[in-house]
Amino acid sequence: MADMLGNVLETSARLLELLSLLQLKRDWTSAELAGRLEVSTRTVRADVARLRSLGYPVNSRPGIAGGYRLAAGTAMPPLLLDDDEAVAVAVGLGAVATQRLGVEETSLTALAKLEQVLPARLRRRVAAVREATSVVPGARPPLDLSVLGAVAAAIRGHERLRFGYTKPGGSEGIRHAEPQRLVSWGTLWYLLAWDLDRDDWRVFRVDRMVVHAPTGVRFQPRAIPADDIVEYVVGRVSKAAWTYRARVLVHAPAAKVAAKIRIPVDIEVVDEFTCQVVLGSDHPDRLALWLTQLDLDLEVIDGDELAVAFDRLATRFHRAAVGQPPPEG
Repeated sequence: MADMLGNVLETSARLLELLSLLQLKRDWTSAELAGRLEVSTRTVRADVARLRSLGYPVNSRPGIAGGYRLAAGTAMPPLLLDDDEAVAVAVGLGAVATQRLGVEETSLTALAKLEQVLPARLRRRVAAVREATSVVPGARPPLDLSVLGAVAAAIRGHERLRFGYTKPGGSEGIRHAEPQRLVSWGTLWYLLAWDLDRDDWRVFRVDRMVVHAPTGVRFQPRAIPADDIVEYVVGRVSKAAWTYRARVLVHAPAAKVAAKIRIPVDIEVVDEFTCQVVLGSDHPDRLALWLTQLDLDLEVIDGDELAVAFDRLATRFHRAAVGQPPPEG
């Protein structure tokens, strides 16, 4: 009896793992599934038959290699969800994925799995809800959630991505990469990936990506070149976006300055009371205004345009304090 119960539990666990694998990407060969599950291809065929008997729409792919895919069905698989509940879950997962709650990527992979098996009629209902919904500008990433879902699924399945990408200047190209991690910063999403054509790490803005059909090519994850992935990505993104740089002397300990500046910048300790900071922005006026929000005394060491911007800002603040109108013209 104990052996029989053990066999049943082992089979059930294997069926759940098989279902999870089928939800990660579109196509699996019998050999790939057998290798991942550590069973024979004959056992894979038997397990697929069991999933079909439970109502999961697993399609066979003909050919010498053979294979399977989890297809969208005419009815929901037995998830104990009716149509209204399935639509509510899909819309809810999409909303959660745009919030900074610490579960964005998990929500995206769950959404990708759910949409994989949603019947066409329910996909249309989900799309209609999204199209009919307005949000406060900047409250969510300006991109299609299906792109985020596809990227998240490729990361989880260790599958290479091929996608179209638009650079900041407007030029377009095709990129082939091994996706490693998604990072949400403000209203934007970024993908850290190993660029196969450039043989180096690259950071891509997801709203500039157009994901192509799944490649089906798996990869072994590489060691990411940083202990803190978020800091690495933010550092690459922020410094690459700077069109203006300056160096300032801050009259505060380096640790205090680092705590106030949430993005990675170069901080050099001068002594226990002062430090030098190299940072930048797209315009000296914006950098001057941002530095005033640190509420720390500082001096401009290198950056004449920043000094002029501070002077303009000081003049404007003085007029506001004394109620003086701006000069005409």
